[in-house]
Amino acid sequence: MRPIKLCLVLAAACISFEYADAQASDKTQRSIGIKTATLKVESVCAHCQGNVEKAAAAVKGIKSANWNPFTHLLTVKYDVFRKEALDEVQRSIAQAGFGTEKYPASPIAVNGSNACCCVSR
Repeated sequence: MRPIKLCLVLAAACISFEYADAQASDKTQRSIGIKTATLKVESVCAHCQGNVEKAAAAVKGIKSANWNPFTHLLTVKYDVFRKEALDEVQRSIAQAGFGTEKYPASPIAVNGSNACCCVSR
């Protein structure tokens, strides 16, 4: 009788640990109120990555911005309640001297002394 009780207790413990672990990982992966969008950004080299991400992250409501210089795609996570955030991100990136799907690169930023050597070539 004792081995049966021991097996039942161990089985119950394993089930409860699995359940607790599943809840913990669910909470860390949940992102309520955050949307993800992908935008195309025109640039030629990987040196511009920091400038593109910095221009995107400067917009209010942006949680993260990651640009892949090989695919030219910017992945942005933003607050759902900031519907204009994507438009503002594209405008901010264009003002920094990089063309987007919606806005061309700002001529002032492209010709400016702080522009990267390869911006919008």
